[in-house]
Amino acid sequence: MKISTSELLHELKSKTEEHLQFAEMLSLQPEHDLNFRTSAESWSTLECLEHLNRYGDFYIPEISRAISSAGKSSQSYFKPGILGNYFAKSMLPKEKLNKMKTHKAMNPIHSNLDKNVVDLFITHQGKLLELLEKAQYTDLEKTKSGISISKLIKLKLGDTFRFVIYHNARHIGQIKKILTH
Repeated sequence: MKISTSELLHELKSKTEEHLQFAEMLSLQPEHDLNFRTSAESWSTLECLEHLNRYGDFYIPEISRAISSAGKSSQSYFKPGILGNYFAKSMLPKEKLNKMKTHKAMNPIHSNLDKNVVDLFITHQGKLLELLEKAQYTDLEKTKSGISISKLIKLKLGDTFRFVIYHNARHIGQIKKILTH
């Protein structure tokens, strides 16, 4: 599967802008509503965002470093890597979400959270948009970035962007379900 680099970046920017607008709407909600959970073991809205923030704290500097060290160049098409494509696709929201085990350090359940979590998520989305803009001058295939679960595995930068943004979409879908209760 090959995809036009400009189409990929456009899709990822669009999703990130949607995530940013959604978070701005969340910032207007009462903190009490954002801490609501549907059951004792489910995440609240703030816990979902805190989970995404923890990943953002790793991936945003990692992506920034990869782009900074890449030099200027671009490719017309992006071909996902086997592992990167698997990770990215596994994050895409589906009608019936497959449950995934969260790494302990990334699990915010029962944390004491306030609306600063929403503000940080908004900041992360702004930084992602800046990085997506810079990425149009970067080879998304040859440029590699680390992943949070292993220092030994590197993914193509395009796959890393896809993973992070699809992961955000997955949990925003989860938040929307929480808010309907």
